[in-house]
Amino acid sequence: MYKRKAAQTVKWLAMTVFLLMTTGCERQQFLVFNPVGPVARIEVRLIYLTMILTAIVVIPVILLLWFIVYRYRDTPGNTAPYRPEWSESRLLEIIWWGIPIVIVAILGTITVQKTFQLTKPPMHPGPPLTIQVMSLDWKWLFLYPEQNIATIDYCQIPVNRTVEFVLTSNAPMNSFWVPQLGGQEYSMPGMAMRLWLEADKPGSYFGTAANFSGRGFAHMRFNVDAGSDAQFASWVQQIKSSAPVLTPSGYQNLLQQGVAQKTSYSAYPPGIFEQTVSQDGGMYMKRDKVNEMLGHEHVHAR
Repeated sequence: MYKRKAAQTVKWLAMTVFLLMTTGCERQQFLVFNPVGPVARIEVRLIYLTMILTAIVVIPVILLLWFIVYRYRDTPGNTAPYRPEWSESRLLEIIWWGIPIVIVAILGTITVQKTFQLTKPPMHPGPPLTIQVMSLDWKWLFLYPEQNIATIDYCQIPVNRTVEFVLTSNAPMNSFWVPQLGGQEYSMPGMAMRLWLEADKPGSYFGTAANFSGRGFAHMRFNVDAGSDAQFASWVQQIKSSAPVLTPSGYQNLLQQGVAQKTSYSAYPPGIFEQTVSQDGGMYMKRDKVNEMLGHEHVHAR
């Protein structure tokens, strides 16, 4: 009777876990597990590795817990040995200390290797496309210094080309995240943070702010649209010929708290990104690092 009840309990638990895991499990729901670039693929492999190594410990522990509770329960007729004087087992201690140590060593070594690998641009011929990104209250401003155009809450990139996002904030600290292209990177006042990403197939990829920053935080979403080089060049020309100019007064309006609509600008005030970094303490960053990331001989202090 007890075995039958235990089997039924395990069956119902398994069904519950299965239902919870498969609820709303359309593929597009799990963006992190649907990578479309080399950076995201490296990161999803690390996630899978972590899940597998963790399962090596978690699953046996859960099964042992159920077995011990069932086998050594205090019920009439239970034949499990009663050993109140038992205190230790060297073999068991080697197992439950040795296995986690090996797992942590493997996971730590691979994570460190991949983390340093991700600080470098993906191996791809040709110069990267630089996009300067500012998190505002509550919107994202994308600046294209080579093309001298700007956008609000969306950006366009070419496929199979490395993109260098240089991030800062002219508002509270935030976090820039495009799940299908790669991991998060902070945007912080007075800092210029770098994030290398690349898309290897055309599409529109969801991006969001991953750091709470006030009541408008939920609206800080954007799309990264990836297309061919020809489509990117055509898009740039369209912006230059039809979009308005972002004036200094228009930029000051963007700095005010509020949600904005997707907007494009054919030009923007020169130096606003560098001035934003400097005004919030960027002059205290290492000069060679600032110059390298901003691509300028120096950063003007405000």
